Amino acid sequence: MLTMINPAGYPVSPSYSQGVEVTSQERLLFISGQVGVDAQGNVGKDIGEQAQLAVANMNAVLAEAGMDNRNLAKVTIYLTDESLLPGFMEAAASALPSPPPATTLLIVKALAGPSLLVEIEAIAAA
Repeated sequence: MLTMINPAGYPVSPSYSQGVEVTSQERLLFISGQVGVDAQGNVGKDIGEQAQLAVANMNAVLAEAGMDNRNLAKVTIYLTDESLLPGFMEAAASALPSPPPATTLLIVKALAGPSLLVEIEAIAAA
């Protein structure tokens, strides 16, 4: 079971929880970084498409483990430029559960390939 923690007096965000307590979990799933590439290896054309593909890829791993996005305890998002943040949020924010998991977003110099704009890794508990 996941309990989202947002201490009184701290900002509450629709995009992340300040903490997540995992109680009585039987399984943990560590999801490798998922990028904006489809099953045929095609890279999404822009941040919106890549964000949707990265989330879909993460959800496919969750489903294979018999879980869904409500099992997400921690998500880490990597973007290659801060100007991509609005497009990422527009395309992917609604794919997170409510309340959202603990989340960290980082701006990085580059990802594994020059055309990749976003990568999402996660930890899920069931």
